[in-house]
Amino acid sequence: MSELNHFKSGNTTIIGKTGGNPEGKGLNGFLLDWYQSAPSRVVAKSRRQLLSEFFTSMLVLSATFKFRPVVGAANHLYWINDEWSLSLIAPEEWSNERRAGFAGTCVLQRDMTWTIAPSHLLAQANPVSDAIGRFYDAFAEMLDTNLTLEDILPFYVSRLPYYQRLYANALSRSLHAAAMLGDQTSTSCRQWILLLPQTKNSLLAYKD
Repeated sequence: MSELNHFKSGNTTIIGKTGGNPEGKGLNGFLLDWYQSAPSRVVAKSRRQLLSEFFTSMLVLSATFKFRPVVGAANHLYWINDEWSLSLIAPEEWSNERRAGFAGTCVLQRDMTWTIAPSHLLAQANPVSDAIGRFYDAFAEMLDTNLTLEDILPFYVSRLPYYQRLYANALSRSLHAAAMLGDQTSTSCRQWILLLPQTKNSLLAYKD
């Protein structure tokens, strides 16, 4: 998350359907993926909710996956062999070893943020809860700056694989639009960091 080269076009808020091509017909390749990953239904949110969605979404997008996520579909996050992995396969369909790394069920929302229904394993001391704790620490360290939230959003991170890079950009557009709607764009990251809960896993399940 340290390699952040911002790609900004003239439209950094919500991208809607265009009058000349309302269903995205005729698009292919990258343009179609860009159209399908455009945030919709973005609304103003509390600072705590926005921070929670940023944390949760960055955790999901740090995982390895090679498929295009679908809005509303269940995806499952695992900590396996010292890395995060996102899979369409539910934990009950895996071996005991794989189930032991289950972090939660993730769903991509229409505004291109991710939610997680945390696994019961996160309430215990084990490798997967330890991995969440380390990610939380890295997230807090990233916020330890006088920059604004927009300055650190992953609009374009060249080292990420294709789908992770595409949806990190979509996430950035969504959070930027929500911050604008909530008049939060001038808030420094060090002010955001004050909202982090002491219980590291609680950011995953936070709801307004």
